[in-house]
Amino acid sequence: MQQADSTERGAKVFFPPPLVYIGSIVLGALLQYTIAPLPFPGDPWIRIVGVIIVVAGLALIFSALATFKRTGQDPKPWTPSPELIVQGPYRWTRNPMYVGLTCILVGLGLALNNLWLSLLAAGALLAVHFIAVLPEEKYLQEKFGSSYVEYCTKVRRYI
Repeated sequence: MQQADSTERGAKVFFPPPLVYIGSIVLGALLQYTIAPLPFPGDPWIRIVGVIIVVAGLALIFSALATFKRTGQDPKPWTPSPELIVQGPYRWTRNPMYVGLTCILVGLGLALNNLWLSLLAAGALLAVHFIAVLPEEKYLQEKFGSSYVEYCTKVRRYI
C-alpha cells in the first residue's frame, strides 16, 4: 500500500457526515412534537428492538473507530488515507460508520416512539451517500487503484 505524503489531502468531503444524522434527529423531533406527529405503536417490544438496533449501531461505529486507531489513521474523510483498511468491520461493509449511524437513527425512532426518526434515516443515508461516500470512493480508487477495485468486488458498500 502507498504512504501518504504530507501535502496530500483526503477525499473531497466538505461537510461532516455525522452532522447530517444530527440534523435528521433535530428535524424528526420538530416534526413529531410540533408539526406533524405520526401515530406509532409504542409496544414495549418495539422499544426493545429499537434499543438493540441503537446498541448494534454504536458497536459497529466503535469497532470501526478502533480499527482506525489500530492502523494509526484518522477517520475524518478529508484526511489522507495512508493505507486501505480491510479488516475489522471493513470485512463486511465498506462504510461501517455510516451504516452504524443509520442504525442509530432507525433504532432511536423505534425506542423513542418517533416514526419520523426512522423514516428520516433513509434520507440521511442518501444525503451522506452523495456528500461523503461517492467522494471517498473516488479518492480511494485514485489512490489505491486495483487494490481498492478488488476490495469493492468483495465487500458491499453498505450491507
